[in-house]
Amino acid sequence: MGRLFWKFFLFIWLTQLAGIVGVSTYFWLERRQAEPLRAEAPPFARPSGAEQNPPLAHRRPHRARLPMVPMLSALIVSLISALALAWYFAKPIRQLRHAFDAAAAGDLGVRIGAGMGGRRDELADLARDFDHMSDRLGHLVEGQKRLLHDVSHEMRSPLARLQAAIGLARQQPEHFDQSLTRIEREGERLDALVDELLTLSRLQAGVAGEAEDVDMQELLEGIVEDACFEGAARGVTVELAAAGLPAVRANPAMLHRAIENVVRNALHHSPVGGTVRVAGQSAASRLRLSIADQGAGVPVEALERIFQPFY
Repeated sequence: MGRLFWKFFLFIWLTQLAGIVGVSTYFWLERRQAEPLRAEAPPFARPSGAEQNPPLAHRRPHRARLPMVPMLSALIVSLISALALAWYFAKPIRQLRHAFDAAAAGDLGVRIGAGMGGRRDELADLARDFDHMSDRLGHLVEGQKRLLHDVSHEMRSPLARLQAAIGLARQQPEHFDQSLTRIEREGERLDALVDELLTLSRLQAGVAGEAEDVDMQELLEGIVEDACFEGAARGVTVELAAAGLPAVRANPAMLHRAIENVVRNALHHSPVGGTVRVAGQSAASRLRLSIADQGAGVPVEALERIFQPFY
């Protein structure tokens, strides 16, 4: 049994015991004070007849005694009730302690909400909160593992090409300029990947820079202008269907980067002669942006993971 169990038990039992002793003492004192009054009662108040009223010399002095049987019965009942009540409170707390120990040891699969039975109190709510916390931590840990795997995969490709370009430069000195260009390109890709990782780290840490008023109409027009220049080389048209959009509170660099990434992705997956349409509209203090292309679309099996980093 834990310390909390014994604290509950002793507190409840001592409280009940004090009540029992107090009530019993009260009745004992009251009975003791009443005995002299009965002994000094006048003759007319006593029952008539010699059998019912023996001489004073033949009476035995009556001494008030403590009511031991009721006290022992009440003591046993209070002991059992205190044990049951202390057990009722201590059992879920002990389960929570074991669950926290398991979580601290890395086992995030422990769930204790179902073990609370039909409880509808704060301890049951605490158990459900623990299960919810374990679910969230499990998803976060799994996400970190996937992120580490995806980042390792992303870095492996440019590093492999970088090593290949270095090897080619050593084996074929006449192609040194081409190999150097390839090395420079792969270095830029690695630098961009590291920049993405730093950005992701800042976002997860809640450090995304200061928010300010961003003119969405001007922001979208600048992104579409750049996309039109890039799309002209691919034979893809980019259209903007938005006018008079309001300003929003955001980090301008992050917001520009987020929208531009989606637009450039649409350009990349659009067929030759296709159209990418960027639309925006505001209503009820909300701004809705849509970026549509004429590509093949996202595979069904990738819809659930499309917003995971580096997927």
